Amino acid sequence: MASAAKRIENLVAARKSLRISLDKSKALSFALDKTGPRFEEINQRLPLLEAAVRPIRAQKEALVAVGGHIDRAVGPAAAVLKVFDAVHGLEKSLLSDPRNDLLGYLSVLKRLEEALRFLADNCGLAIQWLEDIVEYLDDNSVADERYLSNLKKSLKILGELQSDEERARLDGGLLYAALDKLEGEFRRLLTENSVPLPMSSSNGEELACIAPSPLPVQVIQKLQAIIERLKANNRLEKCIAIYVEVRSLNVRASLQALNLDYLEISISEFNDVQSIEGYIAQWGKHLEFAVKHLFEAEYKLCNDVFDKIGLDVWMGCFAMIAAQAGMLAFLQFGKMVTESKKDPIKLLKLLDIFASLNKLRLDFNRLFGGKACLEIQNLTRDLIKRVIDGACEIFWELLVQVELQRQTPPPPDGSVPRLVSFITDYCNRLLGDDYRPILTQVLIIHRSWKKENFQERLLNEALLTIVKAIELNLETWSKGYEDSTLSYIFLMNNHWHFYKHLKGTKLGDLLGDAWLREHEQYKEYYATIYLRETWGKLPALLSREGLIMFSGGRATARDLVKKRLKGFNEAFDDMYKKQSTWVLSERDLREKTCQMAVQAIVPVYRSYMQNYGPLVEQDASASKYSKYTVQSLEKMLSSLFQLKPTKHGSFKARDSNGKVDSVSPNQICSAPTVM
Repeated sequence: MASAAKRIENLVAARKSLRISLDKSKALSFALDKTGPRFEEINQRLPLLEAAVRPIRAQKEALVAVGGHIDRAVGPAAAVLKVFDAVHGLEKSLLSDPRNDLLGYLSVLKRLEEALRFLADNCGLAIQWLEDIVEYLDDNSVADERYLSNLKKSLKILGELQSDEERARLDGGLLYAALDKLEGEFRRLLTENSVPLPMSSSNGEELACIAPSPLPVQVIQKLQAIIERLKANNRLEKCIAIYVEVRSLNVRASLQALNLDYLEISISEFNDVQSIEGYIAQWGKHLEFAVKHLFEAEYKLCNDVFDKIGLDVWMGCFAMIAAQAGMLAFLQFGKMVTESKKDPIKLLKLLDIFASLNKLRLDFNRLFGGKACLEIQNLTRDLIKRVIDGACEIFWELLVQVELQRQTPPPPDGSVPRLVSFITDYCNRLLGDDYRPILTQVLIIHRSWKKENFQERLLNEALLTIVKAIELNLETWSKGYEDSTLSYIFLMNNHWHFYKHLKGTKLGDLLGDAWLREHEQYKEYYATIYLRETWGKLPALLSREGLIMFSGGRATARDLVKKRLKGFNEAFDDMYKKQSTWVLSERDLREKTCQMAVQAIVPVYRSYMQNYGPLVEQDASASKYSKYTVQSLEKMLSSLFQLKPTKHGSFKARDSNGKVDSVSPNQICSAPTVM
């Protein structure tokens, strides 16, 4: 029984073991089915694995030799990789805003520059050692050809990158980004601290409140630090361009308060200097302000900011600012004035321009004397030459132009010709303290260019000759009147004008007291002749002859009085009508001459009418003979010779082709300027 149980137990155990074996066989069979494709895959990969492990299977001597090559290459390559990693560590700081810590930013940037210089210097060495390894592997067949081919391609790419100047710095993008940020900070510092000069007005004149320094010292120091780094990275030109742009705009903004639109006027927009005479006066003041304050400040600031870079750099920077900010426009405006039509007023304006430039001569030489300001120097020299040539040409032609007027007719009203009044005033201005020193200096310079000497007496002689020419003109013009009495009015006008307007003046002193008294006497002489030949003849028409001793009766006396009153009235009307268009320019001469006429006629007329007026007053046609009362007669005579709204007698000038053109009162030399 026990044995049977034992057999059954063994049988069960055998069955169980058999089932387990069967299951294992099935699993093994399934695994074998899957292993076939894997073996095929392994079989395909064996060549690659063989190539990868070939150095291990190479000969011992080859493996020992290649080890030395690897050791030499690993050192430089590892150092390059270490520095390259360090460069990436600077990225966060260099992509931040420099304004937060400019000095720290510049310090980090300098570290980047040093790292990039190291990479640029050592990358080539590392590539060379790697190339040596590849060459050895290739020569000794230590590595697979495909493996060597990939290495060669990689080294070729590295070599091309290393030889490319723009991309030699392996992480140049970060450097350029940092430099761009520095340029932005440079612009920001300039822009935020460049403030136009505040202007205030006093008595209609613009005044500038000049600050002690255009930029704070701390800002200048920051700008200098940025410039140093930008220059070290060949970005100085861009830095200068930013500086010139910002500071030029700031200067122009300061000048805008002065209203300089007139600088843009072209030669075609005006006919003569008179149309822009006021602008020329402003031009001198504005130029002085611009040079002494604005450009002076920019000159000093350029020196401060770029001093460490070199003289040529900051002088060139200043030259560009001066040109762009308006200096060239000032000089071009002066040139335009020299190209305008010639006339005496232009001479005065040219002298004003010369005075303004001469006043600033030392400033010009100091600010614009460098070779960087060559354009401004050339324009200035050209302007001065044009001014001197033009002024001398007009001055020496004055006599010729005065003589040319001799052929023109005299004023129809007997007044003072515009030429006479203009020239007397004009010569006085040239002899005055404002213009004489300037004109003398201009004439001296002009003569020196011709290697000739100029003595001041030549100026006096020239003006005296002009006055004598005018006197001859007066004599000629006086003979042009058909009515001799009108010529007397004309001569009275002009002789008195000379005496009254030149007495006590520079020109009068030059001519002398004897000359002045002579003209005063001439005035008295022609006044006497005028009165005698005009109103002085009328009292004889009111003769009492035949009336005092008349015995033929009242009717006959009345007829004689009517006849004489009629003759008087007709003569008076004709004379008054004719002289009502005549003019005595000076009020005192006019009043005195009228009073002389009143004294010559009115007392005689009053007495005559008191004695003989009753003879005709009862007549039906009494008003025909008693045409004037004493009061009306006196009033009419006192109203003679008044100035009229319309003016006569233009002053003409002959241009270079011989044509005579009419010009305005203040014009003489209308010939085109020849430069």
